[in-house]
Amino acid sequence: MSERIVLDEAAMKRTLMRMAHEILEYNRGTKDLVLLGVKTRGEFLAKSIQSKIQQIENTTVPTGTIDITQFRDDLELPTPKISEKSFVIDVDITDKVVIIIDDVLYTGRTVRASLDAILLHSRPQKIGLAALVDRGHRELPIRADFVGKNIPTARDEAVSVYVKETDGRNAVIIE
Repeated sequence: MSERIVLDEAAMKRTLMRMAHEILEYNRGTKDLVLLGVKTRGEFLAKSIQSKIQQIENTTVPTGTIDITQFRDDLELPTPKISEKSFVIDVDITDKVVIIIDDVLYTGRTVRASLDAILLHSRPQKIGLAALVDRGHRELPIRADFVGKNIPTARDEAVSVYVKETDGRNAVIIE
């Protein structure tokens, strides 16, 4: 199967900058804004968006990581309990505007697990969703508030997001 580059490094950089602007417009600035990246690539995308917001607004938005492993419904695990590993963030998200950031929005199950984890932990004022790629094929009634790129795909195609921190390059590829 051949691979097709959907976003190269330059396009990914522009896309993340646009998403940062959209998040700021949605929130009318940085007040009460918190970014939560879904492990693993979402956390690096969140840090990138945080950096771009800092360039735009000259202020640092709190950014953290959420690990949804124990909240997934496709694994047989005991009843979810919040653990120190689930959240890596230095700010309370209660009454904050939390933006969940993930690399690919597909079935919606990762987002559902993220919502479960967040709501078990605290009660934000509002929760939004940002996805670098929306590939469709939803199994749950979930949609992103901020989308980097909509990519219609077949179910048997794989969408891979590469980030420098883990993969040595920034790109989005369909295989």
